[in-house]
Amino acid sequence: MPTLDGKVAIVTGAGRGIGREHALALARAGARVLVNDLGGDVSGEGADATPAQQVVAEIEAAGGTAAANGGNVADFADARRMVEQAVETWGRLDILVNNAGILRDRMLVTMEEADWDAVIAVHLKGHFAPTHHAAAYWRERSKAGDEVRGRVINTSSPSGVFGNVGQANYGAAKAGIAGLTLIAAQELARYGVTVNCLAPNARTRMTEQAFGEMPVPDGFDPIDPANMAPLVVALSADEAQGITGQVFFVWGGAVNALRGWESGELFLAEERWDADALLAELLERFPDGVAPEGMLPSMQRAGGQSLRTL
Repeated sequence: MPTLDGKVAIVTGAGRGIGREHALALARAGARVLVNDLGGDVSGEGADATPAQQVVAEIEAAGGTAAANGGNVADFADARRMVEQAVETWGRLDILVNNAGILRDRMLVTMEEADWDAVIAVHLKGHFAPTHHAAAYWRERSKAGDEVRGRVINTSSPSGVFGNVGQANYGAAKAGIAGLTLIAAQELARYGVTVNCLAPNARTRMTEQAFGEMPVPDGFDPIDPANMAPLVVALSADEAQGITGQVFFVWGGAVNALRGWESGELFLAEERWDADALLAELLERFPDGVAPEGMLPSMQRAGGQSLRTL
């Protein structure tokens, strides 16, 4: 296991599921961990300090060091206080794992404005706000002449990178997180900060709400939330300083460094296209039409499978 001795990490949404496993793994590797969790339900309602405190107790019982934070990641001031708490408690911040999220699935035509706004806020703003404050801290350290090896690890989803019916709000937010990862990686490289992203598959409250109960199989469980944590620990290591701006699909033992938007089918004219001519070219190039494949075929090529088949 890479050593993270002396490092300080924040993990958002760390009271349950994938975030909990990230926090436990980072602590086992030697990091001191600020366990953030508002403690709301899957849809983002309510608050409860218990989940974060329970993970802190687990870490401490195993000989690690941790503290709880109950801030709302979508609240800009709460996100700032989260970063300040880590720095004030342990004197530094090295790793930020943005993991918190909620789910309010609806078909596009029946989705309420509140469903859209809440999911976009928690996922997309909830990634931006902690990253902004952590980046400001690392920039200040870099400008002061310190050697910075900062890490931001974001959380997208197969829904965000491949698309999934019934998740317009969630998928749009997760696609935005992948885009934020690419831009932040380029902007923060000058300060010694890497920014990467996971598109995980795991058995959590959110996936079971979307796909139904998923029994634990005999033997290796490909959607155990703990399967995501080794990549977080690996990317947090000093030796991973050269790896940034990547989006990793994770299913069991499959870790696929995805390729995002790339050059595709080129329609080239010497000057501005005429609409009729361009339409004719489109129909010639795509005689059977063209449409997104959907999440399942894309997941299968990336090394995964449908959660509904488990």
